[in-house]
Amino acid sequence: MLLLSTASLSWYSLHRVFSFAKKAKYDGIEITLSKLNYDLWDADYVKWLSDAFWIPVMSITAPIKWIDEKAVDTIVNIATVTWAQVVTFFPPHLMDKNTKWFTEYLPKVNVGSHLSICVQNVESKFIFFIIPEFKNSTLSQLKKITGNSSLDIASIDPSTGMDIIKAQKLLGNSIKQVCLSDRKGTQTWVLPGKAWWWISNLPIESFFMKLKTIWYNGHITIKLRQSELGAWNEDLVLQNLEFAKEYYKKHFINFN
Repeated sequence: MLLLSTASLSWYSLHRVFSFAKKAKYDGIEITLSKLNYDLWDADYVKWLSDAFWIPVMSITAPIKWIDEKAVDTIVNIATVTWAQVVTFFPPHLMDKNTKWFTEYLPKVNVGSHLSICVQNVESKFIFFIIPEFKNSTLSQLKKITGNSSLDIASIDPSTGMDIIKAQKLLGNSIKQVCLSDRKGTQTWVLPGKAWWWISNLPIESFFMKLKTIWYNGHITIKLRQSELGAWNEDLVLQNLEFAKEYYKKHFINFN
């Protein structure tokens, strides 16, 4: 299924994001939770919008910082109420004093077979060039936490020696969601297919070929910078959402 991430249009109300997804004929919505957007945390309201627009909420993604056991329970409850299939967490941030929610609590959270709890990769960043910004953040470590992963391909920096093909091979069948966008140098979440081949850092078409060889049936989530969608212009937003959808269909759905 092709999902639209609310992170791509966070300057708009949640109602408008559902409207864009409906007009662009996306299969579903991915809710990226933000501490500053209370509507996203209102599970009943999100479910009401989903029913009103006839667009399922298929994925919930936690904030990147300030998570604890209580927040885990709240986020899993939102996924349960909205009937989401995937819940994604990030590895603990350097500023998070308590990491037991990640290493001890998260692997033991009891959910039904309809819901996969995933851990998503983050871009390798360092404080003072030596201290990792995130703990337990290597791909091999992420895969072990719950056995399920979400792969944001734009957060894979080829300059580190890792690329999206290697990442896919390492994570294998643990991948339940792929966040689709392109990367140009250090600029992430770029509209796929718009960058010239010598500018783009990501071999997305080859990556899709590898996904198909393992019969990948998880979600593909369009996650872009708002400036990439032209968030100031509704017609431009719809045009770029359609472009991203056609790129996905051409290189993943209709690839032979």
